[in-house]
Amino acid sequence: MKRYSAFAIAKEAIRQHTGWTRAWASPEPKKKYDVVIVGAGGHGLATAYYLGKNFGITNVAVIDKGWLGGGNTGRNTTIIRSNYLQDPSAAIYEKARSLYETMSQDLNYNVMFSPRGVIMLAQTQHEIRGYKRTAHANSLQGVQTEWIGPERVKELCPIINLDGPRYPVLGGLWQARGGSARHDAVAWGYARACSDMGMDIIQQCEVTGVMTEGGKVKGVNTSKGDILCDKLGMVVAGHASVLAGMAGFKLPIESVPLQALVSEPIKPCMDVVIMANTVHGYMSQSDKGEMVIGGGTDGHNNYTQRGSFHHIEETVRALVETFPMIARLKMLRQWGGIVDVTGDRSAILSKTPVDGIFVNCGWGTGGFKAIPGSGWAMAELMAKGYSPLTEEFNMFRFKEGKFIDESVAAGVAH
Repeated sequence: MKRYSAFAIAKEAIRQHTGWTRAWASPEPKKKYDVVIVGAGGHGLATAYYLGKNFGITNVAVIDKGWLGGGNTGRNTTIIRSNYLQDPSAAIYEKARSLYETMSQDLNYNVMFSPRGVIMLAQTQHEIRGYKRTAHANSLQGVQTEWIGPERVKELCPIINLDGPRYPVLGGLWQARGGSARHDAVAWGYARACSDMGMDIIQQCEVTGVMTEGGKVKGVNTSKGDILCDKLGMVVAGHASVLAGMAGFKLPIESVPLQALVSEPIKPCMDVVIMANTVHGYMSQSDKGEMVIGGGTDGHNNYTQRGSFHHIEETVRALVETFPMIARLKMLRQWGGIVDVTGDRSAILSKTPVDGIFVNCGWGTGGFKAIPGSGWAMAELMAKGYSPLTEEFNMFRFKEGKFIDESVAAGVAH
């Protein structure tokens, strides 16, 4: 792998940039691998990377029916935070946040991590009590967050309107080391590192069946032929239940579309991330000047990746009350992603009823922020059969009533 650096850029500039090579290889699949991971998004690539880095397992194929990073990894609003109420959630998200801080150096690829800070606005008395409770829980968990008053919110985000007609800003939960990163770059950086370790990244390779024998996985049937493996990781976000059905078991999840949009680019006016859960909207400004806006999921199950105008209208109408200046902006583009949600709105990282098959799904609307922590934990689970970060996220918790209920704790699970 050619090392990226200022010296390398200068050297290539002298020779007209003729020495750059492909960031990752695109090989044909081999007959057999130690591990096959289905899903070449952030979570799947991170799992492969940490299998190689932490456990020396490099005979790995990452396969995807589309293109690398073309699913939810490239269809989100890039928010990174770890101030969750429940201990298992805080642990895995804080692991992810800490890994984001050194990711560019670890991967030798600039993922543009920006620890600009995240404010979760309190606009009702109920939210004040809830966020203060979360701040106390985070203190016990070792996660750095704090409760701030409306004056501090205004100081951090001058364009905000504290005296909204419906929901005034009463304060907020502030995580200074939260922020955002470039979503595509995260996938590309992991892919480049995986390829350098000798792993195969196989795009345009759709899984059509899962081969099992005697309750144990044997491999997968794909559009590029059968691929045998000793262990199979299912990391396919919105289509997790479809893949699980091929293996003969069910997952307690449903798939719904989640929409987002960006405005036309404007001059810098907002250098924090704002989340307003009462009106269910969140916003940040990209490096290009676009206002990146998201909201809640649609109310119906489907697999579409298109947006719907009524949902965009609801989200923008709510945010205009808190940020009046955005009423003058034009929408540049909108899109949708397919998110898989569980009953308790927490993820599943688990062994399955089929020996050798592991599943990583159910991140709902909060998958991007979890990518490195999820990959770290999933790799440990697949390599060792156990990870302390995944123990309480197993798929069997719903039968046992051991919920990790972030939806109730946060009012909304991002």
